[in-house]
Amino acid sequence: ELLQLTVGPLEVNCYVLLVGDQAVVVDPGHEGERVAALLKERSAKLQAIWLTHAHFDHVGGVAALLANRPDGGPDQPPLLMHPDDQPLLRNAVAAAAAWSFTIDAPPLNTTDLQHGQVLTLNGVSATALHTPGHAPGHVAFYFPTLGVVLAGDALFKGSVGRTDLPLADPRQLLDSIRRELLSLPDATTVLPGHGPATTIGTERYGNPFL
Repeated sequence: ELLQLTVGPLEVNCYVLLVGDQAVVVDPGHEGERVAALLKERSAKLQAIWLTHAHFDHVGGVAALLANRPDGGPDQPPLLMHPDDQPLLRNAVAAAAAWSFTIDAPPLNTTDLQHGQVLTLNGVSATALHTPGHAPGHVAFYFPTLGVVLAGDALFKGSVGRTDLPLADPRQLLDSIRRELLSLPDATTVLPGHGPATTIGTERYGNPFL
């Protein structure tokens, strides 16, 4: 199962991949306690947290999720993130404050995620696709057997990620989308970091930014 929870004041789409009694959470941007409660309800053990990028609205719930995860234990499940987003992760609390939001500081002990890396949860695999531009370490997660890509804030229905933020690059974003996302099959479902789902084909032929 791939479940979606919309969390926080900026309405971030947090995704929970459940395979049997194991779970991965992608972008717990807020309301970490709520995400942990879902895991408890489903009797699922948190195996890892995957981040598409480290903007504060995508990492603000990490600390609470880890503190409240139902399986407990002294060892933190790995927090996977592309290393190029370390500056954003370190600055997340200050960035949130600049927008008049308060978040708990996310842990800084992350596991590096590389382009093309294949991640597996109980037999279900996803490929990490480095898609910088909105953020330097932005990645998308493509599940070929599910026909789904978790696109983070790179590609939205009828739009693309903001590039008026620190470390963003508009040309790099469009290059990333064309190289890594528009190369996927048209039928691929795009689950973005905010807003409704779409498909690669819909955006290839109708997205005004592309």
